[in-house]
Amino acid sequence: MVREIRARFSKGKIEPLEELDLREGQEVKVIVPDHPKRKGMVEALRVSAGGWKGLLDAEELKRNIYADRLFSTRPEPRL
Repeated sequence: MVREIRARFSKGKIEPLEELDLREGQEVKVIVPDHPKRKGMVEALRVSAGGWKGLLDAEELKRNIYADRLFSTRPEPRL
């Protein structure tokens, strides 16, 4: 059985943040991701830059956006 749990690393030990159904001394496998979870917004944008390149025509998208702005979906106000 594979289960994902939250834990905190403190004073050289990994401490689970929830109750576990394990017997004392039972071995478990812990996987720690290489990348930090919070890189910051600027770094996240840098990493994702260019991800949409070649998937859509940016000029056509802009034309569609401006064309859609010409139509109002709001009812006309009553004065």
